[in-house]
Order: sequence, then C-alpha cells, then structure tokens
Amino acid sequence: MNQEQVKEKLLQIDNTVVDFDLVFSGKTSKKVDGLYHPEKQEIIIHNKNFTDDNALVYTAIHEFAHHIQFTQHEGQVTMRSHTVLFWDIFHRLLSKAEELGIYINVFEEDNRFKELTSEIKSKYLSVNGKVMKDFGKLLIQALDLCQQNHAIFEDYVDRALGMNRNSAKSIMKVYAMDVDPEIGYENMKIVSGVKEPQKRKEMEQAFKDGQSQDMVKQAIRQEKPEPVMTLKRLESQKKRIEKSIQSMQVKLADLEMQIEEAKVEEDGE
Repeated sequence: MNQEQVKEKLLQIDNTVVDFDLVFSGKTSKKVDGLYHPEKQEIIIHNKNFTDDNALVYTAIHEFAHHIQFTQHEGQVTMRSHTVLFWDIFHRLLSKAEELGIYINVFEEDNRFKELTSEIKSKYLSVNGKVMKDFGKLLIQALDLCQQNHAIFEDYVDRALGMNRNSAKSIMKVYAMDVDPEIGYENMKIVSGVKEPQKRKEMEQAFKDGQSQDMVKQAIRQEKPEPVMTLKRLESQKKRIEKSIQSMQVKLADLEMQIEEAKVEEDGE
C-alpha cells in the first residue's frame, strides 16, 4: 500500500477535512510509528515499521485524528495532544473505518484478545462494579449512623476506615444513583455524575455498546452550554494570564542568572 492509497482510505472515512499531506518516511523509528505536524498539516508515517497494511492504517487513522483535532477544534487544542477530545475523534474514526472495511479491529478478530477481554469483563470489571455498589450501600448506612450519633461522617471515613473522602463519596454515589455494575466501577462513576435518570440510562447503554470513556465524556461536554463571557469573567481571565506571565518572567530571569553564573565559573576554570 502506497501513501496515496492510504490518504484515499482516510478520505473515505471523512472527506470533509482540511486538505493535508501524507508522507511515507521510508524509515524505521524505535520511538513512534507516525507523526503529525500541525503547522504544515502533514502526516508522516514511518512505513518501514510495519509488516502489514492493517497496522499501518491504524497509525494513519491515529495521525488523521490529530489533523481533525487541530484543524476543526482549534479552540480546544491544548499543550496535551492526547486529550479526551482526541480520543473521542480517534475512536469514532476507527468505528467508521471498521464499518467501511478499511480497518480490521484486532481486539475483535484475534481470539486471544477476545478470550482475555471476556474474562476481564466477566470476572473483574462487572464483579468489581457490584462490589463497589454494595460498598456504597454500607457507606450510606455508616452515614446514617453518624447522623444518629451526632458524629461527622468525614471523620469516620478518615479515622475509622482510613479512606479518601472523595473516594467514599464516589462509591456512595454509584449506589444512590443505582448504576448498572455490568459497565465496571470507573464507568459507573462517570454515569453517576449525571443528574437526569434518562441520560444516565443512555450513558450506561453507550458503555454496553462498546463506546469508550472518552467518547461518553465528550458527548457530556458537548451538551453543556458554553459559559457566557461577561466582562467580569474576561477581566478575571486576564488577571490569571498576567499573573502566569509574571511568574514565568521571574523564573526566566532566575534561569538567565544561573546561566551567567555557570558561564563565569567555566571561564574561571
């Protein structure tokens, strides 16, 4: 498969994107399989790393997700490239590629993966979800006892259980919201953070249908209204940025001083 064919496959997945270049480096790399240069809108694939086209396409889709991230969501791009937004884009591209037959999901095709996934889900994820939900029930009983005895529940969590308070609250919440343990405790925590019962059921089903945490999280974020940028909010942001700049300037001056001192010491030697 050559670079033109790979680009063609990416455009079959999404042809609404800003134009980009896709280049085979003709090299191997021990560090990465591919790179994306946002300033040039260029995907580079170290094609000599691969012995089969499916793995190469997987890497190309990964870098294609970065292209979409940087060109269609400029306002959400941060110093971290692998954000919730990125994984949401990447996973949706993979799903579309699987539907089109462009990419074969190795996790579903390799029987070793399938058997391992089944065992992890049935013996650990769902079991752990049930244990934590039952745990939440007991913690709520402890809360009731504290109230009856005019004791502070956080003090009970701290001293009697030796637990983190926020962890205890999260565990109680998954029980109070009656989240399905089948999806596993970490996913249960995400679902329990939503107030509307119908929305929680939809999220549970999304996890059961195979959506990733980042896909579900991004869907939640998209439903939240953008904050109104009032004058007070803008001034507050300006002050935070100015304070950050001032702090960095102090650090820069300190580093420059250390560099000059190091130069003097070297010249003295």
